[in-house]
Amino acid sequence: MNHRVLSAIAFAVGIACGAGLISQAQNAHKQKAKPFVESKAGLARDWWKNAVIYEIYPRSFQDSNGDGIGDLNGVTSRLDYLKELGVDAIWLTPCFPSPQVDFGYDISDYESIDPQYGTMADFDRLIAEANKRHIRVLLDMVMNHTSDQHKWFLESRSSRNNPYRDWFVWRDGKGETDTEKGAVPNNWQSAFGGSSWQWDETTRQYYYHKYYVQQPDLNWNNPKVHEAFKEIVGFWLKRGVGGFRFDAIDALFEDPQFRDEEVMKDEKGNPRINPFGEPELGHSMTGNQPGIHTVLAEIRAYTDGFSHRGFPGERVLVGETFSRDAAELAKLYGTADHPELQLPMNMQLGGIRKLDAGEFRARIRAAEEQMHNDMPLWVFDNHDRPRLDQRYGDGVHDTEIQRAIAAVLFLTRGTALMYYGDEIGMKTTPPTRKEDVRDPQGITGWPRQKGRDGERTPMQWDAKPNAGFTAGTPWLPVPASASTINVEAEKKDAASLLNWYKQLIALKKSTPAFFGSENVLLDEQNQHVLSWLRPAPDGSRVVVSVNLTATPQVVKLEVPGSSGKLKPLLASPGSDAQTLDQIQLAPYGVLVAQVL
Repeated sequence: MNHRVLSAIAFAVGIACGAGLISQAQNAHKQKAKPFVESKAGLARDWWKNAVIYEIYPRSFQDSNGDGIGDLNGVTSRLDYLKELGVDAIWLTPCFPSPQVDFGYDISDYESIDPQYGTMADFDRLIAEANKRHIRVLLDMVMNHTSDQHKWFLESRSSRNNPYRDWFVWRDGKGETDTEKGAVPNNWQSAFGGSSWQWDETTRQYYYHKYYVQQPDLNWNNPKVHEAFKEIVGFWLKRGVGGFRFDAIDALFEDPQFRDEEVMKDEKGNPRINPFGEPELGHSMTGNQPGIHTVLAEIRAYTDGFSHRGFPGERVLVGETFSRDAAELAKLYGTADHPELQLPMNMQLGGIRKLDAGEFRARIRAAEEQMHNDMPLWVFDNHDRPRLDQRYGDGVHDTEIQRAIAAVLFLTRGTALMYYGDEIGMKTTPPTRKEDVRDPQGITGWPRQKGRDGERTPMQWDAKPNAGFTAGTPWLPVPASASTINVEAEKKDAASLLNWYKQLIALKKSTPAFFGSENVLLDEQNQHVLSWLRPAPDGSRVVVSVNLTATPQVVKLEVPGSSGKLKPLLASPGSDAQTLDQIQLAPYGVLVAQVL
């Protein structure tokens, strides 16, 4: 059977918002949260294993009211599309009230919805409609820092003896006196450039901000902070959320001695320079401190406890983590007695930034051997990094390359996290002028650092003006590529990237070999093609081969106990095989086949 017929068969099978006052109605609604009743399908244990999670940047997904900013009702209107794609859960980046300095990651109220995105009633409707389609909604919970407009910080900076003073990280400057301002406490840098210490004239101390100056870091050595976030988590669990993605979770704690970070050196011993033109520092003093495990275990125990308090169903905890290797990542799952995250984000593959079969194989092997059989959450793409085309594309085979990456994402053992627009091949489109930059990283770092606007452009639904995203003026320009790269065009093309995603996800969900079994790496000396075997409990086996080069490849694989024959399940254009010793792969080609 040729690949065109196979594709047709698989196709058929596969086929927070601006600052503002919260209205009295919203506040009243906030106090009337009713226990959420989850559907029977939602009660399944371990639903998140082998799931597909779809990240939505609400500001850029779908605008329902013509103001140019995506909103919750816009997300609700696209749930059928997400169901058809095969999504199990959506992760919403923050839609809480915020001054929008960092577009929602600077939160001023954790228990409401920003008016730019809608109302609490709109959120409840989104949850209800998603539940009908067996799609869970995960919220982005930012516990490392607040907005400088949050009531906690306004109190904290009002005086040194305010009860909220030690909810944040305050320090005297070096050499400071009653009359002289001291130097910054140490060399720590903001992720957005410059010192991470900001002088406050009112109380004559510095406060710490890992990110933007308007994002002061919370002090997680204070037990009151722990209790406050349990209440916040509980507030949203009662409204029916399926879990949380914890932002910057490995940055919660800092070195208790506030020692300087190491200055990183190049191969010649010279200081490396970061995108902001400053010396590049390590992160050992401001990341992965031991205290994060205590916090995660507390939140996990509290979240798990909801299933015993009238809120049945399993909630999942996802963590934004930047672990150096699989062994370090493994610690964030916790232990059987003290579980932590179900799904710490594994960026080991997505961080390579090159198509290297040897490197991919090593990272997959590490996840198999060093993570104690915990389920990996593979991440290639998100709102903080250029899209796949810029990191892996060559400008000629971009679509083929994205097919190959998608095969690795969906068909290796693990849960898959994808970013809106990946499925149609949206392009990274950064601003070309500083005056057009919206992201604070770009505002601070231009021109070396152009910011993250390029990967946050509006979703491309069709070829109409503004790509069907809005009837108004979009908050970021719609790329010219939307005229050909859009959902409606790709729906009609059986060979499109969108339909390739649907086929892969359908295989992931319907084929026993992909339900969570191990990855058995094959042909391990091959530096061009990545191949692996997925055995099923029923004895069936599926082999996957992915060409990571622009040159056609012929692969010979050995699978003990097989007849040597294959039954292809899915093949990218130009790739085919009937036997294990003659697998033909087009440039960046993919073959998925049952071993007979």
